[in-house]
Amino acid sequence: MDHPDAAYQKATDIRAPHGMEWNRLLRWRWHRAIALLLCDVAALAIAGRVAAHLNQFYAPLPPPLILGTWVGLPGLFWILMTVTLLLFAQSGLYSASSQWKNYVRSGKLVSAVYLSALLLGYFYDPKLAPPRSLFITAWVGSVALVIGFRLLASLVLKQVEHAQTRVFLLARAERLSVLAQVLKRRSRYSVVGAALASTTSTSATIQAILSSGAQEVFAENLPQTELASGLYWQLRRAGITLRLIPSSVELLHRRGVPEVVAGIPTLRMEATLLGGWDYRLKRWLDFVGALVGLLLLSPLFLVVAIAIKLSSSGAVLFCQERMGLHGRVFQMWKFRTMIPDAEALQAGLEQHNEASDGVMFKIRRDPRITAIGHFLRRTSIDELPQLFNVLLGQMSLVGPRPLPLRDVERFDPWHHTRHQVLPGITGLWQVSGRSSLDAFNDAARLDLYYIDHWSLNLDLEILLETVKIILCGKGAY
Repeated sequence: MDHPDAAYQKATDIRAPHGMEWNRLLRWRWHRAIALLLCDVAALAIAGRVAAHLNQFYAPLPPPLILGTWVGLPGLFWILMTVTLLLFAQSGLYSASSQWKNYVRSGKLVSAVYLSALLLGYFYDPKLAPPRSLFITAWVGSVALVIGFRLLASLVLKQVEHAQTRVFLLARAERLSVLAQVLKRRSRYSVVGAALASTTSTSATIQAILSSGAQEVFAENLPQTELASGLYWQLRRAGITLRLIPSSVELLHRRGVPEVVAGIPTLRMEATLLGGWDYRLKRWLDFVGALVGLLLLSPLFLVVAIAIKLSSSGAVLFCQERMGLHGRVFQMWKFRTMIPDAEALQAGLEQHNEASDGVMFKIRRDPRITAIGHFLRRTSIDELPQLFNVLLGQMSLVGPRPLPLRDVERFDPWHHTRHQVLPGITGLWQVSGRSSLDAFNDAARLDLYYIDHWSLNLDLEILLETVKIILCGKGAY
């Protein structure tokens, strides 16, 4: 018997797709997948060629492992490349989601292929093991070039992909206008509709979303978990992306593994086998990155120092007390961008503070900034001396931005959570809005998101985005 509701057709599983889902196929970013595939092929091929060239001075590859030669490379290499690319595709590294930016995962998969090949070859015939010089060079070179080429491809693709994303908003009444204003500042997003979160389960809201032509739905404060689940499947069937804006507590759910215990749905969060090694690697990369950066940028430091001296009187470097790890105060260094007595004049400018909540102090046209200072701030060159703070262990390359004591005195209690990790030269706050964020709560939420979602890959993404922002000079004043 047919259902009396004309809008109701056949009773189907909510997860069942609508036909061929042509809309999803049309939205697939084929150019991105092809560009990434070509980058990976080029990276692996170059690594193989370099390894083969260097290895000719040592032990040659055993003939049974050559398996023919194509384009100057042995067949074994092309087999490894094919397996690697298939693993990349299976892991979503060519997908339309943010998974394609998982640089660390790409390096891990390359390593897994090489180590698996070495293990299989050993068990098949220990005498046929490839020369260590060839294996190690090809392995390390492949990891480095794949990650490096993908980082470069990300910079290029972000400049090419200018198409606007149509967004539908679901939130409480008082939050709809706030979210709309935040998205309006990003030229990439266009708000095409909005509805109250309490009406999520109604057919009118679902129909409004589908009729708006939205590509993504931003949802906040959905009243019940089942509503979020139902909304997700409704939108998935229509090929629309759902973005849930979580609370500070829900941020931890990302790390949970769904598991039913005694009939109760739970999210299990446990320590990993090698817990802490990723952070040790981060600190090692901080030290090496800061040291290499100082060596490479020393000529720029000299030019900037001369320019500051010629433009105004006073010291080249500006030192200020900032709040660091666990509330420890340290001296943070910057190139001076203001007149010498700038700090003494700040009290008289507090009435012109443009920060909506007064926690931070910022004025778009600050009269204390020197002529050369505007350029240094716009390009973020003034922050480079903080590489010395990184070498001293007071800061990291990536982390929550350390703030002056004047700002910290105005913190709410939950804001101090950001002091549980090392502060950074750049962070999620800087690449997600920088000076365009009006309220400190918005910046603090980004800091909490970074802390709860931290990974080496997230640090790489932030560093890459920082480079793009510096080159474009966006958001700094």
